[in-house]
Amino acid sequence: MKSFDVPLFYRSPLISAVKRKRKEQDKMKKDFSPTLLDFGNIKIWLARHFGFCYGVENAIEIAFRTVAQHPGKRIFLLSEMIHNPQVNTDLQSHGIRFLQDTHGKQLIPFETLTADDIVLIPAFGTTLSIEARLKAIGIKTEPYNTTCPFVEKVWNRSEAIAKKNFTVIIHGKPGHEETRATFSHAAANGPALVIKDMEEAKLLAQFISEDHPPAAFFNTFSGQYSDGFDPQKDLQRIGVVNQTTMLASDTQAIADFLKNKVLERYNQENQVADTRDTLCYATLDNQTAVTGMLQTKADLALVVGGYNSSNTSHLVELCEEKLPTYFISHADKIISEKEIRHFDLHTHQEKTSHSFLPAKRPLDILITSGASCPDAMVEAVIEKLLVIGKAALSTESVADQFAL
Repeated sequence: MKSFDVPLFYRSPLISAVKRKRKEQDKMKKDFSPTLLDFGNIKIWLARHFGFCYGVENAIEIAFRTVAQHPGKRIFLLSEMIHNPQVNTDLQSHGIRFLQDTHGKQLIPFETLTADDIVLIPAFGTTLSIEARLKAIGIKTEPYNTTCPFVEKVWNRSEAIAKKNFTVIIHGKPGHEETRATFSHAAANGPALVIKDMEEAKLLAQFISEDHPPAAFFNTFSGQYSDGFDPQKDLQRIGVVNQTTMLASDTQAIADFLKNKVLERYNQENQVADTRDTLCYATLDNQTAVTGMLQTKADLALVVGGYNSSNTSHLVELCEEKLPTYFISHADKIISEKEIRHFDLHTHQEKTSHSFLPAKRPLDILITSGASCPDAMVEAVIEKLLVIGKAALSTESVADQFAL
């Protein structure tokens, strides 16, 4: 796989050594067990796969290269490059300005742009209407389009099945940038609908089976369907694709569930498109690695990443099913051995927990991070744990154990 020129300040000597060693030992990526970093009285278990994925590294490389190659030029990002506060702050410190926030709210009017400006398309992609608007201004986005190749794969698959008269059902968060972009591309080729979870899939099944009147569909899925959507006609042939950062197991479960409902209603196999090839390998690997990590008996788990990162939040959900889990955006959130600031997915607020580190020794701690989190941030978290836990060994001495 291609390697990218990502700034060194995002790299970690310790984690780079670990990842190289694991890759050499497991070239086919069949071993999803965690890596033990033994610091004596503190044992860190790192997930087999975590951190920057292909699409994120590609986006970061393009962004920093654009800045280096165009000094003095006005450079804009449509919205956050990725869902990591440190990376987005770094880009802003290099002079890049955001046109919109992560929810699509305008921060800088498009009317102020000129054909001489550079606009970067974030890794999530963007809608066809925004592409057209930039083109009308005379802005060429092709050299500065950082859309993840796996997101584009979902778009291409959506277009292909739409042209075969399938309705595209998108499993995703309706307000997420990637979902908005995928919906735009899908709706340009046929009927499209966004559903956020299995509960909405079950509601949709009531309209497939015609247990609910068609007119109720429009209130149930308000703002989530394409123009001219006809639930009586457009739910007869479907294909389920996903926002690539969702839980892969959830997407597959929803696809299988809806397939069975369509088969029950119409009793024909060709009513449902096979879209299993749209699942993102990196999302799936990271989630499978967490499942493997959770087989290890531990005292707690730490998940590092941006609080608005969809793929990271799903890693948190997996960990929370098994043991105490703390979702943190930065090492500074670990205040002391007794205090940690962390994000609560259920209240959507940051809160403080006390005595989060058990008194027992040795401590066993599971750690992973989202696909938009730099490895350097994970190493900083490990360093903080070693300091407050008075670890017997340093990161340098443990890194030496993984030298090839």
